[in-house]
Amino acid sequence: MLIAVLLILGIIIVLVIAVLLYIYNTQRQLVNLDELCKNAMSQIAVQLNSRWDAVLALAKMASKYAKHESETIINTINARRQTQVVTAEQVNAQQGELSSILGRLMAIGEAYPELKANDLFINAQSGITEYEEKVRMSRMVYNDTATKMNRMVRQWPSSFVASMLNFREKEYLTVDEEKKSSYPNLDEAFN
Repeated sequence: MLIAVLLILGIIIVLVIAVLLYIYNTQRQLVNLDELCKNAMSQIAVQLNSRWDAVLALAKMASKYAKHESETIINTINARRQTQVVTAEQVNAQQGELSSILGRLMAIGEAYPELKANDLFINAQSGITEYEEKVRMSRMVYNDTATKMNRMVRQWPSSFVASMLNFREKEYLTVDEEKKSSYPNLDEAFN
């Protein structure tokens, strides 16, 4: 009888230790993924800030040709650069604002061929393209990390640990609908 009680007690202790080790390991994985998401979002914020700087340089160049329009754009850029970017929704909003301002700047460039031919204007456009690629890559890293985090938060049994420790699903960064519609193959990929 005593052996049976000790055996049951031993099994219970082993199970409790196994559960505690699982919770410990899952918590560490969740923290790691959460920090990777924060890091990726921070990288996006840095790249967006660099893009705002490049767009500001482009706007200042354009101000020599279209003063009023450029002043409005410069004021808008200065206001937006101060906005903190920490959520997917804020990244998506800034992405839309950047696209809008870039469109207005390109229209100014089209209206003034001498500006469009200016080497500094061309280099600034090239820099913006480079920053757009970096933002695109950072967005991919964030969404990949968010996917891993969301799987852990939603899948059993790690979902129990995630809910106990208040880990939540991460919001994904979305594709700009305007850009998405300009690439027909993307529409098929998202449906």
